[in-house]
Amino acid sequence: MGSTVFQNSYIDMLLLKILQKKDMYGYELIQEIENIPNSNFRVKTGTIYPILHTLEKQGYVIAYEKSENSRQVRKYYKITEAGKRCLDCKIQDWEKYSAAVNYVLEG
Repeated sequence: MGSTVFQNSYIDMLLLKILQKKDMYGYELIQEIENIPNSNFRVKTGTIYPILHTLEKQGYVIAYEKSENSRQVRKYYKITEAGKRCLDCKIQDWEKYSAAVNYVLEG
């Protein structure tokens, strides 16, 4: 079976959840999503960065630069308290949605 391309509405939830564990830079977030066990998720860089910028504008994440070594500076993302509250709502919405889909699929 082929890889699964995420809808944007679910990527933001995953990004916020992953950022709850630790601050990460964009490509690191992509790798984290693509390495989810038992999945074939693929996220394009052209998809993830606009979502991160939107989350930042909404106040759900903050971005800061961090030097990895003497030459490379990366932009890291950190979830905010507002982002944590948003994540809680998104998880509740996901649970309702998935319960409804499972109900239909199970007949």
